[in-house]
Amino acid sequence: MAKAKTAKAAYRCSECGWQTSKWVGRCGECQTWGTVTEAASATPARVVSAGPVSSPARPIGQVDVRSAQTRPTGLDELDRVLGGGIVPGAVLLLAGEPGIGKSTLLLEVAALASTKAGDAAGSAGSADSAGENVLYVTGEESAEQVRLRADRVGAITDRLYLAAETELSAILGHIDSVDPGLLVVDSIQTIGTSEADGAPGGVTQVREVAANLIRVAKERGMTVVLVGHVTKEGSIAGPRLLEHLVDVVLYFEGDRHSRLRMIRAMKNRYGPTDELGCFDLSEVGIVGLPDPSGLFLTRREEAVPGTCVTVTLEGRRPLVAEVQSLVAKSHLPAPRRATSGLDTSRVAMVLAVLAQRCKISMHEQDVYVSTVGGVRLAETSVDLALGLAVAGSTVEQALSTSLIALGEVGLAGEVRIVPGVQRRLAEAARLGFKYAVIPRGSLELADGPLKRADPQLSSYEGMKVMEVDSLQQALQVAFTAP
Repeated sequence: MAKAKTAKAAYRCSECGWQTSKWVGRCGECQTWGTVTEAASATPARVVSAGPVSSPARPIGQVDVRSAQTRPTGLDELDRVLGGGIVPGAVLLLAGEPGIGKSTLLLEVAALASTKAGDAAGSAGSADSAGENVLYVTGEESAEQVRLRADRVGAITDRLYLAAETELSAILGHIDSVDPGLLVVDSIQTIGTSEADGAPGGVTQVREVAANLIRVAKERGMTVVLVGHVTKEGSIAGPRLLEHLVDVVLYFEGDRHSRLRMIRAMKNRYGPTDELGCFDLSEVGIVGLPDPSGLFLTRREEAVPGTCVTVTLEGRRPLVAEVQSLVAKSHLPAPRRATSGLDTSRVAMVLAVLAQRCKISMHEQDVYVSTVGGVRLAETSVDLALGLAVAGSTVEQALSTSLIALGEVGLAGEVRIVPGVQRRLAEAARLGFKYAVIPRGSLELADGPLKRADPQLSSYEGMKVMEVDSLQQALQVAFTAP
């Protein structure tokens, strides 16, 4: 008789639930390494009886929210992104490339938290004027190295405690002895525990360490800031579950060769997720930039072909940025297409529209497109400025230095309306721009008084606004502007 076939052990991805009959090192669904483990045998669900509750349920209107209100960090740009400040008991995850300035930013936040809380208390008449205790745990550097950075940026306070630890149990011991109101862990990938398998930074270790720190934060009402490494693709290293567990996920980005740094909130349970904070990183610390628009422009007296200025919205903040393009004859069978600070797929689409709808051929020319100041422009409102910049570089004709352009370009060559036109035009007028090329019908959607001179030319905030229907019409209007 033939032997009965034995069922093979099933393996399951702990991140997405993908299953396979044999073990593999990389999940075939989410492409995550080290998450495929042997699945437990299927067992019927156990019946769980009712047990004691930690606290009785109350009507939602009777829940006291005073303990969960935000507290300013002292950095206005960071408070803007967080929605007012940090919340007691919240867990924040800050990610960024190596050397971008994460440790410097958090050291500044830790120093301000250990003094600003005391200043607020002192103004209210409290006897404690030294602020709350702050514990800074470093797993990547020695305590002496962090002290040298603190001396350089002026972050020496009496209630800022520093510990160099890589073991979770030791960190929990420091928390019991210091009793901090703010805990900074730099970084989560360097902390491990003997209670979990694997090396520090692995999926199991990161999950176990984060779960314990989150539990302690909720029990004590202590704010925890975790520093996270990023992969070469730009995503946070470790399990995706980490981003689901924390309350706030922040990305710290910028060009390493520039002093400009930007912070964005990808997840925020206590505030908006569409705000942008700008900072100036120098040798003496990091300061906020409340008006960063001038950093993304090139100051010149004469117009240069291949440049166009646009206004992008980062949350509710309008930013005036410049798009530069260089079109040169190519000696390669496949001309180059290089971009910096712009979406590559959007650039390719605009180039195709210029070639097909506007008859501006670039199939034998290299095209280089970039932004000024290291800013990343992912909004579709940049399409029109991109098209004008590339067209100007191709025909060697410069646009007016007082002109801005904003609008989304479609595959049919039409220019579509973008949101927030009123705020964009007001910001451009504040910086001294005199002409604007926008999609037709945008002014009808704007709030406030509009002074319309004729169907083709309007006036708004002292600017002459030219409305267009298509990219081809925008080329004709923009290059004939004074």
